[in-house]
Amino acid sequence: MAGSSDRRLAIVALAAALMGFSWLLPAAEGLGVNWGTMASHPLPPRSVVRMLQDNGINKVKLFDADAGTMEALAGSGVEVMVAIPNNLLDLLTDYDAARDWVHENVSRYSFDGGVNIKYVAVGNEPFLSSLNGTFLNVTFPALQNIQRALYDAGHGDTIKATVPLNADVYNSPENQQVPSAGRFRPDIADLMTEIVQFLNQSGAPFTVNIYPFLSLYGNDNFPLDYAFFDGTSSPVVDNGIQYTNVFDANFDTLVSALTAAGVGGLPIFVGEVGWPTDGDKHARADLAQRFYAGLLRKLAANAGTPLRPNQYVEVYLFSLVDEDAKSVAPGNFERHWGILRYDGQPKYAMDLTGQGRNTALVAARGVSYLPRAWCVLNPGATPDAMSRIGDNVNYACTYADCTSLGYGSTCNGMDAAGNASYAFNAYFQVQNQVEEACGFQGLAVQTQQDPSTNACNFTIQIEPSAAGRPVVAVAMVVLVSVLAVMVTP
Repeated sequence: MAGSSDRRLAIVALAAALMGFSWLLPAAEGLGVNWGTMASHPLPPRSVVRMLQDNGINKVKLFDADAGTMEALAGSGVEVMVAIPNNLLDLLTDYDAARDWVHENVSRYSFDGGVNIKYVAVGNEPFLSSLNGTFLNVTFPALQNIQRALYDAGHGDTIKATVPLNADVYNSPENQQVPSAGRFRPDIADLMTEIVQFLNQSGAPFTVNIYPFLSLYGNDNFPLDYAFFDGTSSPVVDNGIQYTNVFDANFDTLVSALTAAGVGGLPIFVGEVGWPTDGDKHARADLAQRFYAGLLRKLAANAGTPLRPNQYVEVYLFSLVDEDAKSVAPGNFERHWGILRYDGQPKYAMDLTGQGRNTALVAARGVSYLPRAWCVLNPGATPDAMSRIGDNVNYACTYADCTSLGYGSTCNGMDAAGNASYAFNAYFQVQNQVEEACGFQGLAVQTQQDPSTNACNFTIQIEPSAAGRPVVAVAMVVLVSVLAVMVTP
């Protein structure tokens, strides 16, 4: 006979089912999220941790080991992958430096009631072709030293070092574009073989970042439905296996590469996978919702892939929140990967359990905003001032995020005045609405009337006291072509 505690649990479960409280149910098994903080006004770490718990997310992948973040995670029970930035890899080729890093960023937090650290990410996509080999000679020594230091500190059996790698470290030859032909990139094949054999020996997973969205980006000939999980009219056939989505094909290309390197059974974590919602014609909320619905349904079913069927796969969604200070070198969409907005508000319905219910994520709680004030183009600006509008807009977009104004983006349809107002307001908010930030040589004026449109949101930022210490955006000119041509009235 069930005890009183069992009956209470049954009542809670029934209430959840009847009332649709998704936060009472856990996220799909193996599901984690990436928590990035490259924002002008990052959410307070404790609010983020509470939001993870509210949504049943018990795994998180970081991009550093920031003390404020780690302290917020202490006692939460959330499994954590801490990270070492690429710019530290050279330093960590020295074992003493690696030992010190582990002491400061792992041992310091590893105690009963501390941070539940499970993995250390050594670098982040250090072998990207675009990095021109900068980290080729330092990544593997750093990985070896960190794992050795973890063992020496008594953590090696429970905390493993891995290297998150972009999917460009493997491919299939041009004349045989099928997963079974997958091999590591010829220029790094020997190095990759050493790394995967080391991971296999140490009991660490291979961590790979897979982005179906990027298959579409810049390739108008890529079949749209192949990027999703609900079937395609033109599957890829490989030795009798039908691949109906690019995620499975990409994953199994890696499986084949690992097999060729002699470690075909090495566990694979998907360190990053996601879909952005702005900054490109395919970066849309409806497509992101479609992508995640299919992915989460797949994870909940432990469906695996054709070469690893019916298997649990650990996956970290990219990412938790939008980051308005990220580099836009790969594309304007880089600042819009979040499943939540910059302020922790959901963008669309999303069922993390993978059960297909039309439920919303639980938003961040206790977020405080700056006053309801915007900065817009001054309708009374003089012709002389209007002659300087181009330079002023470019200045605003150098120090604030104007990516939503680009081609195919949510704010692309406005006129010249709307574009200028958006740019001025973005800068005004990043500067915490100080009066001097809404001048622009007489071109701008403050207003309490929301200039947002149905498609385009004019942001009001989080209070800096609530956001913690703001990250100063790197000065980067965001050249949006539509802003370059401004007309005078």
